[in-house]
Amino acid sequence: MPRAPSFRLFLPSLLLTLLMAGCGDKDAQAPAAVTQPSAQAAAAADPAAAPLLGALQKQLDGYRRIIVLLADEEQQSAADRTTSTRIGQQLFHDGLEQRGAIATQFDTLLRGTSPQRFATLGTVLDYIESAPELFDADRLAFREVLRDLHERIGADSSLPAVKLHQRIGEDLEALDEIERNYNQELTRIFSRFERTRAIELKREKWDDYIAHLHKDYSREAILRDYGVIEPYPMSMKDSDREIFGRDLPPKTVVLTFDDGPHKAYTDEVVAILKRYDVPGVFFEVGRNLGKVDPDGKVSLGPMAKISRNLMEEGYAVGNHSLTHAQLSRTTGDALRQQVLDTDTLLKDVDSKRAPLFRFPYGARNAEGLQLLNEAGLKSIMWNIDSMDWADPVPESIVQRVLDQVNKEQRGIILFHDIHDRAVKALPQILDRLIADGYQFAGWNGRDFSVARPRKGSDRDATVTTGYEKSWAIVVGIDNYAKWPKLEYASHDAQAVADTLTGQFGFPSSQVIVLKNEQATRNNILAAFHDRLSDDRTGRNDRVFVFFAGHGATRQLASGRDLGYIIPVDSDPKEFATDAIAMTDIQNIAESMQAKHVMFVMDACYSGLGLTRGGPSSSSFLRENARRSARQMLTAGGADQQVADAGPNGHSVFTWVLLQALAGKGDLNGDGLITGTELAAYVAPAVSAVSQQTPAFGSLPGSQGGEFVFQVPDSQEYLNADTRQLTADAIALNNKVDAAQDAKNSEAPVTVADLQGGKAKLVVPTAGPASDRQRSQQANDRGLQLYREKRYDEAAVQFAEALKLRPDFAQAANNLGFVYYRQQRYAEAARWLENTLKIDPSRAVAHLNLGDAYFHAGDKAKAKQAYTTYLALQPQGSGAAQARAQLEKL
Repeated sequence: MPRAPSFRLFLPSLLLTLLMAGCGDKDAQAPAAVTQPSAQAAAAADPAAAPLLGALQKQLDGYRRIIVLLADEEQQSAADRTTSTRIGQQLFHDGLEQRGAIATQFDTLLRGTSPQRFATLGTVLDYIESAPELFDADRLAFREVLRDLHERIGADSSLPAVKLHQRIGEDLEALDEIERNYNQELTRIFSRFERTRAIELKREKWDDYIAHLHKDYSREAILRDYGVIEPYPMSMKDSDREIFGRDLPPKTVVLTFDDGPHKAYTDEVVAILKRYDVPGVFFEVGRNLGKVDPDGKVSLGPMAKISRNLMEEGYAVGNHSLTHAQLSRTTGDALRQQVLDTDTLLKDVDSKRAPLFRFPYGARNAEGLQLLNEAGLKSIMWNIDSMDWADPVPESIVQRVLDQVNKEQRGIILFHDIHDRAVKALPQILDRLIADGYQFAGWNGRDFSVARPRKGSDRDATVTTGYEKSWAIVVGIDNYAKWPKLEYASHDAQAVADTLTGQFGFPSSQVIVLKNEQATRNNILAAFHDRLSDDRTGRNDRVFVFFAGHGATRQLASGRDLGYIIPVDSDPKEFATDAIAMTDIQNIAESMQAKHVMFVMDACYSGLGLTRGGPSSSSFLRENARRSARQMLTAGGADQQVADAGPNGHSVFTWVLLQALAGKGDLNGDGLITGTELAAYVAPAVSAVSQQTPAFGSLPGSQGGEFVFQVPDSQEYLNADTRQLTADAIALNNKVDAAQDAKNSEAPVTVADLQGGKAKLVVPTAGPASDRQRSQQANDRGLQLYREKRYDEAAVQFAEALKLRPDFAQAANNLGFVYYRQQRYAEAARWLENTLKIDPSRAVAHLNLGDAYFHAGDKAKAKQAYTTYLALQPQGSGAAQARAQLEKL
């Protein structure tokens, strides 16, 4: 079998290369241009070598991962270095196991009688010596493998074996030379694992090699494969877990008082708060209230009465630990005692205790935050420190607080109700803040809000996206009697109706579906007039109208176009009288009491007389509660045909619409899809993949409001039953995504306005989102990508969710299942085990874990996982599968 020159033939040139590298040749480290085939090509040419080549590539992969983890160790924090070393140790020991498996394969091959066995070993050596994809430093991953083979083949005295033994010996000499040139860098990395690893290279060549590895490996991805995702550093912004006060409305402050109750000063503080009619929040140390015996018995002390009075008078009273310990240095049972015993004491004082916790000194750790999450407590920090605990001069405290408030413009102020100086400073501070127009927020049981806004306050009213009632009329017509029949309209209508009632929670009794023969002119108009017009809808309701069918355009004597939607019983010769004109639709829209109405027409026509699009203000949701909306999105213009050949039996327009409603239409990531966002996603997407030009605008009478869908959080845990998109659906979505990616996300989106002109749609900037919201959004994006079989991208999103929220069991399960789909069963098992550490009773994770261990060949653990699943869900959807797998085990 011909092969490229081995190390023994090019050793002198290799030495010359290494010397040249010291002269600054940065390309010297790159693999030489040779004709030797890659590992894949070599395996294809010699199938007997394929298992060994695959095992060697796994060995190389682990070696490279260790280097990437530890090459920049000096720049890592102490915690990161600890993590890198721990995972590096795992990788190293995995490599030892892999080396043992390779040795076993060598033994099996050498014990065989096939005359090709030495040629197969020659193919393996060709790969190690001169595969074009390998760098010199890569080849050192095989040094121990070659030593093992050298020893084994030395026992064979046949001529082919003697030649191979000589060849391997010369290869080892060449590796020794490379090792001497790489000694400094790789000794630093591998010396903690094994003393025989010692390789040095000139700095220029080493940097080239590391840069090459970073093209294919990242520290974050390596850690993720081994079940580790490092959460983002603790944020100094408000979130579901912690509140600092920086996201309060402008000119709003929260007054908080720590370390009480105090037998004198707490009552004096309360008297001041009452005089100024402002709320306050008190964080109390548990030992001031009483004690909890080891058996859980509570004994309250005399000062507990002060706390009870606070709660009875409506002040929020929270937890400030049991002994005011520095909890960032406290773990385990001691940490639980500090938090939970104080919570027990407060609940014994009054069940109305606020579910709030303040870490003493603000010192917290991840374990403490996780414990608060388990206990249903929220961490309340601060961004304005009075320093009354250190400053004995009340006037100085006053000036410090006012200066910080002036700088921050909002926030949580930290006082202590155990010092007389705080009592003296507080009235002066309140006088100035009230004079400067500040408001005072209190705890309302869910968050901080201003219960009694000041007279003349110009603060925006609280805005919600909720509607009192949600209505819909959904029409789909395939079986026209006198117009050309369609294929997908009825299916489109049903899919939209199912999305409204399922995903968005529209009551089925308030969704009117008319398909085919039901969709006569009279029935369609009756649905509007009898169910929705006049006072049949409320002023805080919304109405969504979807029509899939034929559309037509008629030119009036004035020259103006008038559009029509075509009911099932219309005659093409008489559609001016037996179809439904857009003027009728406009009249119906104006007659409805509902605040927001949106028409989506999967039909092509023109002549709607639309006005401007929706508002572009970044604060539009604050106005949206007061403005009516009458918006319309159509599939195309008069001279266009609906593309009726989309995926899964849908038109292209409706398919893209459904994808938008599934979450892709949330263009600014705020968890809401407005009418403008829907158009800004659908219109350019449909135009990019069809000959249609969707149009959008607001009907006359609209006050610039926006129809709003709130994207629900997905509760789906990926499993074997999770449906994925078909190949044609994935292909279309990829085209749509490519068109979206080509746009400047910051630029306005230009769409047709059905008047022959263009309109620019500006998506408002999203407001601040909590870590929990951002985590959920990342998880939901991951689910979308999983359905499109974009597994690597899905894994990145699930990892992002876990960085934001390390205790997110759903994201951990979903990441594990992505690995399972990629047939990376060891990685899958790690993440499914992580899921069960967070949520031990999550049955689907046990089922997924059983599948991962089953395919990984760990029968005992697979059996245990399947058994646990059946104990939790004996009649679950996966029960039959679990029992079938147990029979195989």
